[in-house]
Amino acid sequence: MNLELALRMTEAAVRQAVREGVPISVAVLDEGGHLVSFQRMEGAGIAGPGLAQGKAYTAVALRASTAELAPRTAPGGDLHGLPRDGLVCVGGGIPLWADYGEGWRVVGGIGVSGGTTTQDVECAEAAAEVWRTR
Repeated sequence: MNLELALRMTEAAVRQAVREGVPISVAVLDEGGHLVSFQRMEGAGIAGPGLAQGKAYTAVALRASTAELAPRTAPGGDLHGLPRDGLVCVGGGIPLWADYGEGWRVVGGIGVSGGTTTQDVECAEAAAEVWRTR
């Protein structure tokens, strides 16, 4: 993960948000959960910055999309009772994978907040596509 790529990813998420008609906050983190790039659109909600970073962090830490984690952390799910400190298990967070010869590993994450869960996922997917086609 580098700054130039992270900026392209946040821009892709913002372009998708414009198409969706929703103001978002978007964060890109590296494999250590450190913020590399962040954008907050004008009019985005006050909770968005924290939620976007939390979704990206969760995707990196648990190596899974937050949309997949949501039902798993609900009552009856295999991860029910997972401590929630710093974790946001709501759609909009996607881990970024890369092959480093010895296998695939998570090298970063994208998090989006501000729209519906579906809109957040769509914006995060737009950013993740930049990663996949780099």
